[in-house]
Amino acid sequence: MTVPRSDELPPLNPGPITRAELDAMPDDGRRHELLDGVLLVTPAPARRHQRATLRLWRLLDDACPSGFEAIAAPFDVALSDDTVLEPDLLVARADDYTERDLPTAPLLAVEVLSPSTRRYDLLLKRSRYEAAGTASYWVVDPEEPSITAWELRDGAYAEVGRASGIDALELTQPYPVRVVPAKLVASR
Repeated sequence: MTVPRSDELPPLNPGPITRAELDAMPDDGRRHELLDGVLLVTPAPARRHQRATLRLWRLLDDACPSGFEAIAAPFDVALSDDTVLEPDLLVARADDYTERDLPTAPLLAVEVLSPSTRRYDLLLKRSRYEAAGTASYWVVDPEEPSITAWELRDGAYAEVGRASGIDALELTQPYPVRVVPAKLVASR
């Protein structure tokens, strides 16, 4: 076996990955996100995750007032050149969207936890959305089932509600909606 010399190897980008590099990656069926220049690659979500995501989207879409739009992943939220996230659900003013992405912080970002994304969603993504000025951040745990909601208060997230099982959570931001976690994951 011949080992290539170092001058024969392609150059490596020693710095953070950019949006342009993300866009040049082939579509392999996995979710690709950038978080402060670090590439996050996660597998396709499980059935229970998708059930919770789509049922919550239906609640958000049904309650959505004129001038707002609720969108389910995959859809890019481009917070900066080195941070492009795909929340499971997002809500923003309709005029803030482009055909390609949401180039500003959403009014609401929702992540539905998976074993492969739990730590990113609860720590890193939450922190990044907070720093970007995302007004509301919700996390749904389809295994418990539960929902926790935070709202931006003086530049930091404050928990505004939590519900599990058949208990309802009444939220007012970005617009009024009532969520019962057990209904998000129940079989029909």
